[in-house]
Amino acid sequence: MSFEPYQFARTLHEEYSSDGDETECHSEVDKKEMELKEPDIENLNVGQAKRLSVSAEAYGEWNKKNDNFVAKVYKKDEEEKSKIREALNESFLFNHLNKVEMETIVNAFFDKNVEKGVNIINEGDEGDLLYVIDEGEVEIFKTKENEKEILTILKSKDVFGELALLYNSKRAATAKALTNCHLWTLDRESFTYIIKDNVAKKRQLYEDVLKQVTILKDMDPYERSKVADCLKTKTYANGDIIINEGEQGNTFYILIDGNAIALKDNKVIKTYNKGDYFGELALLKNQPRAATVKAQNNCQVVYLDRKSFKRLLGPIENILYRNVENYKKVLNQLGLDSACIGDN
Repeated sequence: MSFEPYQFARTLHEEYSSDGDETECHSEVDKKEMELKEPDIENLNVGQAKRLSVSAEAYGEWNKKNDNFVAKVYKKDEEEKSKIREALNESFLFNHLNKVEMETIVNAFFDKNVEKGVNIINEGDEGDLLYVIDEGEVEIFKTKENEKEILTILKSKDVFGELALLYNSKRAATAKALTNCHLWTLDRESFTYIIKDNVAKKRQLYEDVLKQVTILKDMDPYERSKVADCLKTKTYANGDIIINEGEQGNTFYILIDGNAIALKDNKVIKTYNKGDYFGELALLKNQPRAATVKAQNNCQVVYLDRKSFKRLLGPIENILYRNVENYKKVLNQLGLDSACIGDN
């Protein structure tokens, strides 16, 4: 997923994430992790990109907190609240909130009906609302040289528009109702009051973790921050299976606490410690998982879905491929078949 920005680091990268593979950056989404990229941030030079980054002037006057803020409450039944909650839990911006914070945000959503064919968001407009689709379908597209480029189709429980609430930036794409739609809508003030500080803390925590990962520590800070914005966290108990040999792989993992082991034919072929990563083979080579990875002690991982992995870790793909040969050597030394890893 990633477009109108839910990806914290993609400053003007407005993304509408609708996680397709697994969890995608739910950075706005994710549930299909769609991302609406701001007029091609990839084409900006490093200096420009850094000036756009959160650490610079991301929040601006628009996002200053109001000390007299009173949380808005719009009446909803429990089923409606549950649907909003479920959608927000798929976004990295919201999934770390405690119960009180989550309820405050959920209560602040108000509903909006949009007729088929109406633009909900217009590319180039100022953004001050976040949307959750309750019912209906929304088409996300950009216009380049008078040509319409469809980026994705959003459906029920997809979220879009959040990063526009964090940044003083214009909408990166147009969102048009393909059907009659019922939306839940959140204003900038409510979003900023609860979310801004939480996101900043989460971002710094993950960036600190990534600096300890050997293959990522030399990445440009801007690139590393983009990875941090798409990470999600999961905890495993001793003996839990993190990866199953033979299954389709859609996730790349980094161990941030505890230990894990890789097993093949019931033999331990590798031990993972804090800062180690695994799961990249299946994503690099589009093959089933080559081994099982099991938690030792209680452990915690952060992870990226397939789409985010491919997009964000491109600069280090060659380094990852070098490890393929190392895995083969270990298997051969143990007398195990390395054919499952394939060739580079």
